[in-house]
Amino acid sequence: MKKSKQELQAIASQVRRDIVRMVTEAKSGHPGGSLSSTDILTALYFNVADIRPEGWTRDGKGQDQFILSAGHLTPVYYSILAHAGFFPVSELATFRKMGTRLQGHPSVRKGLPGVTQASGSLGQGVSVAAGLALAKKVNGDAHKVYVLCGDGESEEGQIWEGAEFAAHHKLSNLIGITDWNGQQIDGTVESVCGGGDLEAKWKAFGWNTIVADGHDFDAILDAFAQADKLSAGDKPTMILFKTDMGHGVDFMAGTCKWHGKAPSVEQCEAAMTQLEETLGDF
Repeated sequence: MKKSKQELQAIASQVRRDIVRMVTEAKSGHPGGSLSSTDILTALYFNVADIRPEGWTRDGKGQDQFILSAGHLTPVYYSILAHAGFFPVSELATFRKMGTRLQGHPSVRKGLPGVTQASGSLGQGVSVAAGLALAKKVNGDAHKVYVLCGDGESEEGQIWEGAEFAAHHKLSNLIGITDWNGQQIDGTVESVCGGGDLEAKWKAFGWNTIVADGHDFDAILDAFAQADKLSAGDKPTMILFKTDMGHGVDFMAGTCKWHGKAPSVEQCEAAMTQLEETLGDF
């Protein structure tokens, strides 16, 4: 059942709490991009995509599929999957610990429900998602494939090889998502390699493009609705969501410093005062 805007906001608040607490307790992880993409993935999993624990398999038959190309964003990914019912929320406490299924990057080795493909090396997700989308076309499966990339990650050349492939094969069932927060591991995207105009780039590679506010649920849902309508055509679609790295926690917001840094216990406690507990902490 689709969630209301208020329900989505409540889920997103809890997911942000989970992100900060998971990374703090593990003393490692990537909170910045996880926080910036929280609202996008909350809307995708709880209001847009047909991805369910019941009947879920890695081959994706009879459901939509999702690939986390920016594989370091597991804190948000695992929290979303847990709250969607793929595994117990209590398992979030094992994040990055010895023997856990919740590794620092998604892994399929231990069969974590909801994870279709391992992704650690950046830049590979669009290629994987394109292959899945082509398979659905060949098999007559009308479901869609979604893939989340980062704007810093989009400096990887394989992103653009995958983009060409998807456009060439008219994979209109492929919907890309970019967390366009302008930051990466050691600086702004522009200062590191000059990301340029991502909208113009994706258009030049033959994709439909949509630009939207990644922290406004009305805008997020409208963007996904537009992408759904465009999927009736013959082009893949990329939604470029303008976001703020570290969104939701004032001392983390808008800086690359929290790309891959764990908060102290005191900083975690300060963050918790800014994020409402809505579904219960793990």
